[in-house]
Amino acid sequence: MKTLKSLKKITLAVVLLVAFSSCNNDDDNTTETPMQLNIVETAQTVDDLSILVDAVVQAGLVDALTAAGDKTVLAPTNTAFTAFLEDNGFSSLSEVPNDVLTQVLLNHVITGTNIASADLSGNTGYTNTLADGPNGTKLSLYYDGTAGVMFNGGAEVTLPDVMTTNGVVHVIDQVIALPTIATFATTNPALSTLVDALVYADSGDPTVPYITTVSNADAGPFTVFAPTNDAFVDLLEELEADALTDIATSTVDAVLLHHIVNANVQSSGLATGEVSTLGDPIMADTSTFTLTDGNGRMSNIITTLVDIQGINGVVHVIDKVILPATE
Repeated sequence: MKTLKSLKKITLAVVLLVAFSSCNNDDDNTTETPMQLNIVETAQTVDDLSILVDAVVQAGLVDALTAAGDKTVLAPTNTAFTAFLEDNGFSSLSEVPNDVLTQVLLNHVITGTNIASADLSGNTGYTNTLADGPNGTKLSLYYDGTAGVMFNGGAEVTLPDVMTTNGVVHVIDQVIALPTIATFATTNPALSTLVDALVYADSGDPTVPYITTVSNADAGPFTVFAPTNDAFVDLLEELEADALTDIATSTVDAVLLHHIVNANVQSSGLATGEVSTLGDPIMADTSTFTLTDGNGRMSNIITTLVDIQGINGVVHVIDKVILPATE
């Protein structure tokens, strides 16, 4: 695999070197302007991006991707597109509905900025793509630069920082599917205990069921207040329990219901006052960005981890687990 990746990098590097090369004119001491290629033109020079080019043409996005203005484009290889088609039951690109294809492609475009691999190296976080979420929102994208660069837990950069006249291209090894709430819960290690709680609640009766619901692109949309791992550690200490499995599944189910709102509410739409969850109401205070449960326990909404937008809802990360009111 290393030899194949190296060969791809060498091939693309040679193509781009030829495309962007310049030469000196010794007679008049002038330098010719290097050949300039935009994002689409650059992709057209690389055989391994031919399906991406075909997809852009089919979806009618050529003008958008050749227009001036900074963009960061994540470019899946032909192998990535072939796997995407097979996984979704399509025998050819032409079978993919154009509205679906358009949103999938836009989920690989970040506009208004050129994000270099150095900007992501050693960092994790979220940005937004041009793909559409509920209620006029844009979908989020999770990046993890702690070991290479990976997006939404699966798509890895195999060739970074291909510069064009209107942005930067990073070649990736997977097509990035439109994310769900489950995508963001399972790809961020800081939310792994929440996933464990959802799975544990599903093992009992009653249950929503949670995993199926948050994974379903057609469900909701919901708002999920997502406690961090540390929040669950604090909860176990508060309840004098050693593990989640020491708590009845019915209790965990009741707790989780207090973290879910049956609507897509971004932080800008959150108002001070009562918030109706699938459990009991809780109180929000937008002046302090806090949530208070029926026991007077206060959770802080982590301002750097809000508006994590999936196709079936939005996630806001909080630092304390919300509990049902005790009688």
